[in-house]
Amino acid sequence: MARRTAQRAAIRQVMEETPRALSPTEILQAAQLFVPRLGLTTVYRTVNALVEEGWLACVDLPGEASRYELAGRPHHHHFRCRCCDGVFGIDGCVPGIEGSAPEGFTVQGHAVVLYGECAQCGQQAAPARERAAHA
Repeated sequence: MARRTAQRAAIRQVMEETPRALSPTEILQAAQLFVPRLGLTTVYRTVNALVEEGWLACVDLPGEASRYELAGRPHHHHFRCRCCDGVFGIDGCVPGIEGSAPEGFTVQGHAVVLYGECAQCGQQAAPARERAAHA
C-alpha cells in the first residue's frame, strides 16, 4: 500500500476535481496550489503508481505525450482543443466503427480523437472573429 503524503493527496484532489485529461505538467501546476514545493518527478512517480493501482487511466493521443484521467469510465473517445491543448472526454462511441475494417480483418480495438476548438476557447475567440468579419 502506498504511503499517504501531502503530495499524493494533492495530486488525487486535482484529478478528482478536473473533468478532463491532464498532462503531468498540468497536474503539477494545479497541485502546487496545495503543495508549493511539489516537483515534476514526484508527479510522474505518483501518476505511474496511480495508474498501476487502477485509479488513473492513461490517455494516449497520436504523436503526443500521455495524459491522465480517472479510471473506470465506460469506453469513450477524446477531443483535443488546438487552442488551449486541453483534452476532453467524449461520451459514447461512433456507431458501427468496427464494421469499417476491410474484409477479413479482425478489429482488436480503436481510438477516435476529434480536433478543434473547445467551448471556452471558442467564446474567447468569437469577438475577434466578429471584428475581423466586419473589417
